[in-house]
Amino acid sequence: MKKKQREDILQHSHESAYILPKEKAVAEKTEWFRDQKLGLIVHFGIYSQLGMCESWPLSDGDADWARKGYDWEPDSTAFRRQYFNLNKSFNPLRFNADEWAAQAQDAGMRYLIFTTKHHDGFCLYDTHETAYKVTSPDCPFHINKNADITKMLFDAFRARGLGIAAYFSKPDWNCPWYWAPDCERPVAFSRNPTYNVEEKPELWESYVHFTHKQMMELVTKYGPLDTLWLDGGQVCPENGQDIRMGEFAEKARKVTPGLLIADRTVGGEFENYLTPEQTIPNHYMPVPWESCVTIGNGFAYSYEDTYKSPRALVKILLEVVAKGGNLALGIGAQGDGRLPKGAIQSARGLGQWLKKNGRAIYHTRGCAPYVLGQWAGKRGVSLGFTKNEDSVFVLRPVAEGDTLQKPLVFPWENPIQEIMLVETAQALPFTQNEGVVSVSLPEAFIKGHPYAVALEMKEGSK
Repeated sequence: MKKKQREDILQHSHESAYILPKEKAVAEKTEWFRDQKLGLIVHFGIYSQLGMCESWPLSDGDADWARKGYDWEPDSTAFRRQYFNLNKSFNPLRFNADEWAAQAQDAGMRYLIFTTKHHDGFCLYDTHETAYKVTSPDCPFHINKNADITKMLFDAFRARGLGIAAYFSKPDWNCPWYWAPDCERPVAFSRNPTYNVEEKPELWESYVHFTHKQMMELVTKYGPLDTLWLDGGQVCPENGQDIRMGEFAEKARKVTPGLLIADRTVGGEFENYLTPEQTIPNHYMPVPWESCVTIGNGFAYSYEDTYKSPRALVKILLEVVAKGGNLALGIGAQGDGRLPKGAIQSARGLGQWLKKNGRAIYHTRGCAPYVLGQWAGKRGVSLGFTKNEDSVFVLRPVAEGDTLQKPLVFPWENPIQEIMLVETAQALPFTQNEGVVSVSLPEAFIKGHPYAVALEMKEGSK
């Protein structure tokens, strides 16, 4: 079974076991999160220079998929030594945080998830706990005015009113207290520690202390954060790797009341929202969740990557929102510090649609019957339904080459007073007979080959 399939099965099994946050401030923050609908997740690190998979090739246990298709140094130990030395060439001179923030806002994104540290342990913030960071003298970018990449990004996104989530890897494969040398398992044997935690509690305690201090740096020096987005689900009590998340959460929420913690795939009270990866659940989920879907083929930048079209992105967003979730669109930053032009062009197309139709997306919730047609696993045209306090919205994506029919037909039992085309606020003629609604779409709108149709319905008698 592939890694992603394993994660999908694990993730979806958490829906029924989701635990509502006990603290009022955290519960309120989950509602804020559900209002946002669209975020940007950026993977950026020393791996970006080579256009390679993020961190995973370091693990011998993941070599079957993470090293596939690359011409690696054949000796694993030599390869890892070369990889870890990439900090000495990391120099993204074209990085511009304000440009990233402007591009995200132009795409209609409402928050950022940024890789402050991935599994390789290289920190893109000025941590005091390790010298393996972008601001160290052995990294050429440390002399740049933008060297504290995380700070520059968080400040730039906050200045535009966008939310902040700090991606942080709980496993750290550069840390001698995780992949510890001279232990019973060889370094990089798998993604797990090289020792049995129960047999070496003092080593694990050093790692827990190290991890807490690094996470608290993000909360205190780089806050206020909206979310601490934690990756590396193998670091969990059930796997013998307890980093005492409750203890950390108590400290962190004294600094930032309402801080969301997305302890991915772990379950329990610190997985405040679920994060299915490269997939969309097959049904509406009433709990807070966020699908992480890449615009290209992977989370990290690749020189040969291709990108989803704006039309495809609109379709993905509509399905996610109708099923009750948020969409975190993934872009891998280039080694020079820019976001790829092709990815930005596609994201901008999504943003253009949202500028006209965002009322049907932001600050809404899924509305029964939620999804119909192919989105519900049945034959027929895909339809989604959302609502806010005032209106119900009908969402119908238009595939490439699809010809819209002038009447749009869908089931709806409650009496309808008015139906409008969201992007123009134009009232449309419609009929409603025996629970079936037929709406006449404007000829000019159909000829414009829209990415999707968004209708706004006002319920009540005419």
